[in-house]
Amino acid sequence: MGQEEAENVTYLLRCADGTFYCGWTNHLEQRVKAHNEGRNGAKYTKSRRPVALVYFERFETKEEAMRREAAIKKLSRKEKEALIGSNPAPDKLMRQNGTS
Repeated sequence: MGQEEAENVTYLLRCADGTFYCGWTNHLEQRVKAHNEGRNGAKYTKSRRPVALVYFERFETKEEAMRREAAIKKLSRKEKEALIGSNPAPDKLMRQNGTS
């Protein structure tokens, strides 16, 4: 596997307790793994493992990803669920894009 160009991604996780966690990263697969291993993940997810990636969007810049993260965090739970339902399963997208 060759070196891949970093991309800016806003992502949404479903925690074991059913809550959502939203963040941004430039290495999605590594970040989700870190959340699940409890190392260098968010304090919020550490006690709510395992987490599952349920949604993500790619952006050209980290500023765009950060703005989208802030916007998603302001959504209601119902709106977040609608957002998740509007896109194909993340695991399928990751495989199609060679990140899994």
